[in-house]
Amino acid sequence: MKKRIQELVDELNQYRKEYYTEDQPTVSDSEYDKLYRELVELEKAHPELILPNSPTQEVGGLVLDGFEKYQHETPLYSLQDAFSREELEEFDRRVKAEFPNASYMAELKIDGLSISLVYVDGVLQVGATRGDGSVGENITENVKRIKDIPHKLEEPLTITVRGEAYLPRESFDKINEERRESGQSEFANPRNAAAGTLRQLNTAVVAKRNLATFLYQEVASTSMTTQNDVLEELSRYGFSVNPRRITTSSMEDIWAFIQEVAAERDSLPYDIDGIVIKVNSLAMQEELG
Repeated sequence: MKKRIQELVDELNQYRKEYYTEDQPTVSDSEYDKLYRELVELEKAHPELILPNSPTQEVGGLVLDGFEKYQHETPLYSLQDAFSREELEEFDRRVKAEFPNASYMAELKIDGLSISLVYVDGVLQVGATRGDGSVGENITENVKRIKDIPHKLEEPLTITVRGEAYLPRESFDKINEERRESGQSEFANPRNAAAGTLRQLNTAVVAKRNLATFLYQEVASTSMTTQNDVLEELSRYGFSVNPRRITTSSMEDIWAFIQEVAAERDSLPYDIDGIVIKVNSLAMQEELG
């Protein structure tokens, strides 16, 4: 019995990864549902054998008393804004004065909530909000209800990863439709809805609202040398990583990317509030501060 439960948990989690993270499902919804129902029945009969990374544990509702404060070991920094081509060129001049061969990565700035995830020996231990950068709120039970966040990594890694939790536009429209029908006030925008969802004290509400994530940082990583390496590594670990990005040493290319994204902004399946431009080399980032 224990072996079959483990098999089902591993199988269902793999199918969830294919569906939510890789967008390449290999089984039908009906086949997934059949296996899920089998797992539910086995767990009902043997509750002592329920595994912490079982997909059934994400939909159950807990009513939380509140959120404890969480002290980030490494602060989450804010970004410096630039609003014109001239400001970008000035940024480029400052960087190239120190590192003439520097290249950049441009990524979409997802309009959501910054989160930090702590894994110990491959198991998710803490999910926290950004807060003021140094102290956030421990929202672990809520982030466990976000379908594309793995509860357990394939490797027993002890790492901290950071990124953005957001509400896809399709989910946002569905939530507001339900709120209209029940006479509740609508959310103003997906970011507000995502913020309200992450701070819900009833985890069943979080599970129902279909938040998603894009991860983009591994804290204190020693094996990666560039931001591009980080994103590829996070993807291999099983995290959702936004594929919409470019790496280039040319500010001309960066500006073209900005214009391209601006033209398609309204058709994206999620809200963005700009483009993030980073020096691609992590060592150069450290030196430049």
